[in-house]
Amino acid sequence: MATILITGGSGLIGTHLTAALKTEGHSVRWMSRKAGTNDGVQAYAWELVLGTMDEAALEGVDHIVHLAGAGIADKRWSKARVQELIDSRTQGSELLFRVCERCGQWPKSFISAAGIGYYGAVTSAHVYTEDDAPGTDTIARISVAWEEAVDKWKDRTRVVKLRTSVVLAHDAGALKSLGRIVRFGLAAPIGSGLQVMPWIHIDALVSAYRLALNDDRLRGAYNVASSDQPDNRRFMRTLAEVLHRPFILPSVPGFALRLLVGDVADVLLNGSAVSGRKLEAAGFTAHHRELREALADLYR
Repeated sequence: MATILITGGSGLIGTHLTAALKTEGHSVRWMSRKAGTNDGVQAYAWELVLGTMDEAALEGVDHIVHLAGAGIADKRWSKARVQELIDSRTQGSELLFRVCERCGQWPKSFISAAGIGYYGAVTSAHVYTEDDAPGTDTIARISVAWEEAVDKWKDRTRVVKLRTSVVLAHDAGALKSLGRIVRFGLAAPIGSGLQVMPWIHIDALVSAYRLALNDDRLRGAYNVASSDQPDNRRFMRTLAEVLHRPFILPSVPGFALRLLVGDVADVLLNGSAVSGRKLEAAGFTAHHRELREALADLYR
């Protein structure tokens, strides 16, 4: 069994991954802003702004899973907020790298979250693969900086970057917010409704991380998305049907959304399909491949 250090372990992905790894018998510890124990998991403190951490967290660690990062859509994208989004993703991996270099001890692998925002917030017929160049807009710049910080580890250990689509989970994330809106009978397309919404069930995403940890043949970037990738209109209609709510309202105008959330609207109003074939070829099989099946499972 392995010892695995997770940054951002108390978040949506981290809590589900922690539970799965503990069930398999692995020893899991977290890097956190506050030291202590959480449901039997030891958390070690770090302070990214000061560049300090409890180095005991790295003792005997076999793998590092880097999930830490401020929520993309939690606040409006001011210049300072965009820098905060970048720093919250890059400073953690850079701090861990410096400490490992100073100690001369490296994990067997560094598995990092990443985002399909790497390709930019665009709506097109193109299906993006890992070989495509990054976009140039704000979400792409955030994602590129995120991955560049992770790539610094490549000469020291095996690196895997999981470019994740919208994560569907009942207890948190995008579906929690969308489900609340739909339950009030307010289901509607956003903008044109034609933007593609790649998604992944939380259980499938956890399986992707387990594969990345266990199979040392995986290296580099992988898109993580179900093969069923609806446009926004079908996504919202299917969610309304699963929750037995109406889908009769007109689309939410893009300009109204921009007035409400600013440039964050870009990632809500745009979207293209991504290919998950590279990860599937490596042995990944998604749970609940169809959207309706996934939603029914989460709301059963």
